[in-house]
Amino acid sequence: MTNTFQGKVVLITGANSGIGETAAVLFARAGATVFGVARRKEALEAARAAHPEIHWVLADVSQSAQVNAAVDSVVREAGRLDVLVNNAAVFAVGPLEQASDEMVRVQFETNVLGTSFVTKAALPALKASKGTILNISSAAGHIPVPNASHYGATKAAVESFTRSWAKEFAPYGVRVNAIAPGPTETPVFDKLGLPNEAVPAVKKSFVDQVPLGRMASTEEIARWIVAFAEPSVTWVTGQVISIDGGMSL
Repeated sequence: MTNTFQGKVVLITGANSGIGETAAVLFARAGATVFGVARRKEALEAARAAHPEIHWVLADVSQSAQVNAAVDSVVREAGRLDVLVNNAAVFAVGPLEQASDEMVRVQFETNVLGTSFVTKAALPALKASKGTILNISSAAGHIPVPNASHYGATKAAVESFTRSWAKEFAPYGVRVNAIAPGPTETPVFDKLGLPNEAVPAVKKSFVDQVPLGRMASTEEIARWIVAFAEPSVTWVTGQVISIDGGMSL
């Protein structure tokens, strides 16, 4: 991979696993100085051991004070910020009748408030660099998702943020786009609190909705994050790009 991002600084939330981890590695390979945010100390330490080339920052994106401190430390250390990837998210499944207050709250606090808090904190540095923001949405943000309606609603909010912020930040030269993946093979399915034997059926229920008939790899999604963040991509903003195997058709 060429050094497309040489001299550029990238901040990725939820970078310790899944799509965020793969994106962090690809950005680093492309020459960027990458800062990855993780919420839990043990997850951060494991990520640091696996990817010592990436700078790791501890912060819960749903806590604005932690976010402000983390972003300030990144900009202070790196001297600039060129790319923000809002990837941190919580996904939960279950019918509305069984939804606990906590299940609903944590999804909105992480997926919606967290995206807003991180973007607000990073905006001054992004204005200074005329940088770019990639929000990670989901096919669930624009198609019906029975048994995951709250998750879908949070991703619909992320897509609304994307379009509104694209207009709001355009006068400063800051581009805002979103990548909306379909079902992707990540550790998220192991964090649903389901019995191990139930996970394959959940995965199959998603795959059955995909015309291409399979789940994506994290690299198939992450490469588009990197592509839309490239400095040469100067005329695309406010777009939600579906990378979903045809799921949203």
